[in-house]
Amino acid sequence: MTPAGPEAGLPADVAGAVRSLVARLAAAGVPTPRVDAELLVAHAVGVDRGAVQHAALLGRTVDELAGPGEGDAARDRIATLAARRAAREPLQHLTGRAPFRHLELAVGPGVFVPRPETEEVARHAIEETAAVVAREGAAVVVDLCTGSGAIALAVATEVPGAVVHAVELDRAAHAWAARNVADVARDAGAPVHLIRGDARTALGELDGGCDVVVSNPPYVPPDAVPRDPEVAEHDPAVALYGLGADGLEVPRGVARAAARLLRPGGLFVMEHAEVQAEAARAMVEAAGFADVRTVQDLTGRDRATLARRILRP
Repeated sequence: MTPAGPEAGLPADVAGAVRSLVARLAAAGVPTPRVDAELLVAHAVGVDRGAVQHAALLGRTVDELAGPGEGDAARDRIATLAARRAAREPLQHLTGRAPFRHLELAVGPGVFVPRPETEEVARHAIEETAAVVAREGAAVVVDLCTGSGAIALAVATEVPGAVVHAVELDRAAHAWAARNVADVARDAGAPVHLIRGDARTALGELDGGCDVVVSNPPYVPPDAVPRDPEVAEHDPAVALYGLGADGLEVPRGVARAAARLLRPGGLFVMEHAEVQAEAARAMVEAAGFADVRTVQDLTGRDRATLARRILRP
């Protein structure tokens, strides 16, 4: 069977096939064309990216990489995936997986794809949780607006002794989180207590007893449509737009919930947009926090607020 469509002329060798995909993806404006091309070939063939790179270096063909009798089907899959990625469908939707710190999570339509900048948000929560466990022997952590479950699962797997709760309201996102929680609990033995509920009111039984509350809530203002098609056209609106003229209506509710949940001295970590840093600090202070500060992501942008819970007079 000969591959149909735009990739009918896909070179037979792996190196040539990757070069062909890189050129096509770059022309479509994909920001990381080589990485995406290698991952798409790997996914289509059923190997890891390293195997694709190794085969390219050795001059092997797609048929050799795919195995006996699998070359034609693999080339068809590569053609289909390349066309979809060139149309700016998210790479993670095509592979069904998204890396997050040391984890690989199941993702797809209906759930926000976790981003590298959120790994820094998770790091602050993980470091605080580890410090509490070292001091107290255990720590209670809550992840509000958990989405795929990325932050909650990172904390649970990286800090033995953490008791992690995660909250997600959206039905589709909750289903993805439930799948990831089940997979990680099976593979790593680090359970997360996941509930479907409103972040503003959930987990009342934990009020005043939590050590860390972390959140990557929706925060995009209504008039700030994301530039990247992968985000604007494929991430669910409920996970992007934070409501209110400034996009901070949902984060305000999350901050109030964190104040309710945390013990005195407990840490609140919340992601936001770079331009919202000043407003986020004021909002968090008004919710009952002290030692409020902005922290940067790995590119130096103001992307999260950290604060300590205080008792109101």
